[in-house]
Amino acid sequence: MKIAKEFTWEMGHRLTFHKGKCKNLHGHSYKCIIEINGTPDSNGMVLDYYDLSKIVNPVIDELDHSIMVYNEDKDLISALEKLNSKKVVVNFETTAENICYFLIDKIKPSLPENIISLKVRVLETENSYAEEEIKLK
Repeated sequence: MKIAKEFTWEMGHRLTFHKGKCKNLHGHSYKCIIEINGTPDSNGMVLDYYDLSKIVNPVIDELDHSIMVYNEDKDLISALEKLNSKKVVVNFETTAENICYFLIDKIKPSLPENIISLKVRVLETENSYAEEEIKLK
């Protein structure tokens, strides 16, 4: 049985390797859909949506109204520190694909034993997304 829940946040980033507009600091209204597949309990529930929110919301709160910055982007890190601006420093280029992996790594450890797989879809815009699914068992 699968269930899914949608989460949204506002976040800035830039892609240091990019040859086009995305090399510039910019932001998105991100949306992600967290889908889990698992064995329902005796009440027929895979996981209460409230409990899924308790797992995911702290991660979303960390990202919301922040700049996600690659740890090799020393100039941007320095500027954000001078501005005392909220940042999340990561060890990867901040593509939608890598943000999927980031969310999976943050969410996976808190999922209960009955969950078989986790799928994360990250939408950078209304019509573009990256998606990854992992098996937990």
